[in-house]
Amino acid sequence: MLKLYLESRLIKYMFIIYFIFFFSFFLSAKTDQNTEKLNVPDGFRITLYADGVISPRQITETNSGFIIVGSKSGDKILALYDKDKDGFAEEKIIIASGLKNPTGVTYHNKNLYFAEIEEVWMIKNIDAWLLSNRVVSPEVELFIDNLPSETWHGFRHLRFGPDGNLYIPIGVPCNICIEPQTKDKRFAAIHKYENGQLVMVADGVRNSVGIDWHPITKKLYFSDNGRDWLGDDSPSCELNVIDKEGSFYGYPYKHAKNVIDPEYGKLIPTVGRDFVDPIAELGPHVAPLGIEFYDGNKFPHEYHNNLFIALHGSWNKYNGKSGYKVVMVRLDKQGNYISQEDFVTGWLENENAWGRPVQPFVMSDGSMLISDDKYNVIYRVTYKNKKIIK
Repeated sequence: MLKLYLESRLIKYMFIIYFIFFFSFFLSAKTDQNTEKLNVPDGFRITLYADGVISPRQITETNSGFIIVGSKSGDKILALYDKDKDGFAEEKIIIASGLKNPTGVTYHNKNLYFAEIEEVWMIKNIDAWLLSNRVVSPEVELFIDNLPSETWHGFRHLRFGPDGNLYIPIGVPCNICIEPQTKDKRFAAIHKYENGQLVMVADGVRNSVGIDWHPITKKLYFSDNGRDWLGDDSPSCELNVIDKEGSFYGYPYKHAKNVIDPEYGKLIPTVGRDFVDPIAELGPHVAPLGIEFYDGNKFPHEYHNNLFIALHGSWNKYNGKSGYKVVMVRLDKQGNYISQEDFVTGWLENENAWGRPVQPFVMSDGSMLISDDKYNVIYRVTYKNKKIIK
């Protein structure tokens, strides 16, 4: 009898523990009326990680768990901190201010790097400052200067590669043109900063605002925004991969896989270079920005080593807006394209967009953050096994 009694008590306590676990997962995280409109696959939940963040763009994380955020229209670099570990960052720390469009941020070897239009700056051992009393502002050092000053497609995106070099895409200051990159080879390309100079790794790239490396093959993948004013349905925006450094991706002569530019396409016979097609077409005018391979350990296995892309959304389509969602691109083990599917939707309602996703980012705890520079928030996507939830 005692044994049966103890077993029944144990079952009761286990049920209570599971109930508390379930309850805390679904009710402790912060949401609001708009966030609850967002749709994610079964087993996932999207909540607010931070609000009141002015036009957040690129995201990075320090070894101490601080989330660093760049800004498009703001003038500050912020650190966000979830002190009580409830899934919402209640603390905002100003790292630097008085900046010009400081969109790009990345963390490498304990140092923080952030970019304005013309410069990249570095703060050594940023964690030590963040964990201090922060009475004095951190010491900021110039890392790269004299980048192009044009603001059209000039918002910087930064990332360190597996080779330890900093990579920077530089878009063209126009919709469609050839003169800028003829005069300055840094335009329409992706570069790595190696031995104190920019080295071009991909050419003919109109405007990439998203780069990441495949977790297994270590090849560099990048998004590229297609040109405008060729109609609602053409050309498609792109996902590309670099198989060989220095490859040419077609701009301004050719777009997507088979769209010849009406103005510059006639010059193709004079280019004298092989054109590399995108591995995937993402749709016309969807404006792909940040990309992120899922290399965490909390999402189901089918999501691992696949690529998440924020489609910022169209601005000049006449008939039906497109984008305004995060998609997942499925790849095989060699990194070849298989398919793409929606991961987060709901920012677009009856042709009205209340938010625009910018950058997916996998946190060290396996969850995913997504910045939104229209709604001025950062979301957090988590997953719990449905068997546990039940």
